[in-house]
Amino acid sequence: MLKAQLKALLRDSSQSLERHDARNLQRSWRRFAAFAYVAEQYGYRYAGLSSVSPKGSPNPYFVFRRLPDAGERAAWVAQHHPTVLQGGRLPGMRPGRNRLRPLDETQLEVDLLHARIAVDYSRTHRRRGLTALLIMPVAMLVPLSQAGFSPQALLVCAAVWLAFAALWTTGLYFARRRCAKYHRVLRDAGVAWPPDRPF
Repeated sequence: MLKAQLKALLRDSSQSLERHDARNLQRSWRRFAAFAYVAEQYGYRYAGLSSVSPKGSPNPYFVFRRLPDAGERAAWVAQHHPTVLQGGRLPGMRPGRNRLRPLDETQLEVDLLHARIAVDYSRTHRRRGLTALLIMPVAMLVPLSQAGFSPQALLVCAAVWLAFAALWTTGLYFARRRCAKYHRVLRDAGVAWPPDRPF
């Protein structure tokens, strides 16, 4: 997965594209934040949620904007880390099997990237759960039409919907607490996030 993401990043870099869109394929938001750090070394800075993300997607796209000195950055990385596509060490990361473990000196930057990504992802979580909550009653019409619209069947469907609504509300509460925590981290570091303009 990492190799495919690096190939896509290097392809866009070689074509001098103004933006690079990427999904989290690392199964960890902290690793994706480390990938965002690596992308910046190639000249693409993390800029937030991408407008090409399908609405309600559990795995949205994130946009990276090309920096003015992207060419110089990419050339420096190519010179000092020539084997990244063959499993070699990544800029700012530790050597070893897990290639997305930040060095001590880059850990703070990766942590701030992780906070930005967490704030952005929390916005998709709210939309996704609400969409499912609204679609669920319509989806329950199918089994109801088979079993009949008896009071017992309606009660069971209402109980299932209420249970799901309670789970969503609980998840939303914890997601908001996490989001507030990451907002504080960014505020304390002097980072204004999310950015004003959409991408």
